[in-house]
Amino acid sequence: MMRQGNIRWRPSRRAILLLGLTALTTAVAADARQFGDWGRAFNAESLPTSSNQLNTSSNDGCPILDPYDKSLYMASNRPGGHGGLDIWIAPWTGNGWGTPVNAGPEINTAADEFCPDPVRGNRLFFVRRSSSTNTDIYVAKHLPQRGFQTPERLPTGDNSINSPAEEWSPSWFEADGHEYLYFSSTREGRQRIYYSVDFGPAQLAPGGVNSSAADARPNVRRDGLEIVWDSTRFGTLGGTDIWTATRSTVDQPWGTAVHLENGINSSAGESRASLSWDGSRLMFGTTRPGEGSADIWTATR
Repeated sequence: MMRQGNIRWRPSRRAILLLGLTALTTAVAADARQFGDWGRAFNAESLPTSSNQLNTSSNDGCPILDPYDKSLYMASNRPGGHGGLDIWIAPWTGNGWGTPVNAGPEINTAADEFCPDPVRGNRLFFVRRSSSTNTDIYVAKHLPQRGFQTPERLPTGDNSINSPAEEWSPSWFEADGHEYLYFSSTREGRQRIYYSVDFGPAQLAPGGVNSSAADARPNVRRDGLEIVWDSTRFGTLGGTDIWTATRSTVDQPWGTAVHLENGINSSAGESRASLSWDGSRLMFGTTRPGEGSADIWTATR
């Protein structure tokens, strides 16, 4: 069992058994579920009970839903933050999201914080910028009565998760008693998609997720069998577009990349898509005309 500071990198034996059973159950359920096509994409603020402050004249993006209560985590440089991009949280209101609240000084600093990933086990993975050419992935515990605890940087060094380049968009899931972390990195000169098992060495993700173009900001469904990401590969409508791929087991390469349709992609730029815990909702950021330089949109299936 590895520890770094107060963060346990591997769960206890009991947690492994429980998580393994949960993963097996959910994987079977996910395999049995027949997902339909994505419906028409729309501005998340247009939901009946969404706040009119969900999207602002600022840069609002990196959306992802909390697996427990469906609250919306996002990155924004709106007024009232600690500097640059901050992580904000908007509560689920039953059919939309309320006014976003800043995640606070334990998570946000004068630097940029973005690409949040709240996961089961009350942890929050996110990205923090340390220089114009370097960003790293951090994790923080979120205790119900005490809030966010001091974040800790994930492993650094040769072939580690964090490198001297830019790491973006952590995406965590558990399968077969192991913890998987997907992310993208510029360590090879452009954004490419990598993964780590049990916070060990970074490995280039095999299959259709990587191309000769920039492939960035992955998000993997909780069973590890579906992924969404943004790419500048051939076939985009303009800027970055959102793509998806599937596989039948977590040990297999990803299948052929599929370009998402039905208004999810546009001639503007779409980025940092994420899947809800049950796989039925897609969140993403877009620069298409709206309230600000980037807004949060959604689609369901």
